[in-house]
Amino acid sequence: MSLTMPIVIGAVLGLGVFALVRALMPSKQSAVAQVARIDALRARGAAYESHRATSDTEKPGRIGSMRTRVGTRVADFYLQQGWELRSLRADLAVLDRSWEKFLATKVLLAAAGVFFGPFLFAIIFTLGIGRSPVIPVWLALMFGVLFFFLPDLEVRRDAADKRRDLRRVIGAYLDLVSMSLAGGRGLPEALMAAAEVSDGWATQRIRTALADARITGVSQWQALGALGEELGVEELKDLSASLALVADDGAKVRESLASRAETMRHREMAEIEGSAGEKSQSMLVAQLLLCAGFLVFLIFPAAMRVFQV
Repeated sequence: MSLTMPIVIGAVLGLGVFALVRALMPSKQSAVAQVARIDALRARGAAYESHRATSDTEKPGRIGSMRTRVGTRVADFYLQQGWELRSLRADLAVLDRSWEKFLATKVLLAAAGVFFGPFLFAIIFTLGIGRSPVIPVWLALMFGVLFFFLPDLEVRRDAADKRRDLRRVIGAYLDLVSMSLAGGRGLPEALMAAAEVSDGWATQRIRTALADARITGVSQWQALGALGEELGVEELKDLSASLALVADDGAKVRESLASRAETMRHREMAEIEGSAGEKSQSMLVAQLLLCAGFLVFLIFPAAMRVFQV
C-alpha cells in the first residue's frame, strides 16, 4: 500500500502534465478538418466574430501566444465534440469577449488549480494536520474542477447585468423609433435614426447590426432578430417577428412599438419594485440580527451572575 499510492499519484500528475503539454503543442490539421471548421463557423454566423476575437486576443509576447494556442486548440476540440454551449456563447457575446480567450482562461485556471491542490497539501502537511498520500490527489482534482468553472459564474453574472441594461435601452429605443415614424420617416430610416441618438454600447450594437444589414442585403428587422439570437435577448427576437408582420403598415408599426415599449417599462418597474422589496427584507433581517446581538450583550452578564449563584 505504501508503494502503490505514490505510483498512482505520480501517474495522475504525469498524465495531467502530458495533457497540458499536448494541448500547447501545435498540430497540423487536415484540409477536411479545416473545411469542416469553416463551414461550422459560417453556419453559426460566427466567422466574422471569430476573426475579430482572434485579432483582438493576439498579444505580443510568449504568454499571449501561448494563450492563443491553448484557446484555439480547446475551441477546435469543442467544435469536434459538438459542444456548442449557446447560452454561454450568448453571454460572451453580450460582454464582447472572445470564445477562444474564455476557453484558454478556463483551461489555464484549471491547470493552476491542479498545482494549487498539492501546494495547499504541502502547507497542511508541514502543520501536521494531514499525512495521507490520497489527500493531494483529491485536492488537485477538486481545485482543478473548481477553477475550471469559476469563469462561467463570472461571465453569467456580468452578462445578466448587461442584459438588464440592454433591455432598458431597448425600451427607450422603441419609443424613439415610434416618434420617428410619427414624424413621417420610413421604418428603415426610423430604426437607424433612433440608434444614432446615443453612443452607448447597447445602441452601438444595434447600429452595427443595422449597418451590416444594409451591406448584406437583409432586412433590418431580420438583423435585429439575429442580434437578439446572438445576445440571447428575447425582446429583440420578438421585436423582429412583430416588425416582419406589420412592416408595410406604418400605423400598425407605431402602435406595436408603443405598446411593446410600454410593456417593457411595466416589466422593468415590476423588477425594480421586486428588487427593492428583496433589499428591504434583507435590511429587516440585518436589523433583527443586530437587535438580537444587542439583547444578548445586555442579558449575558446578568445570566452569568445568576448561574454563578
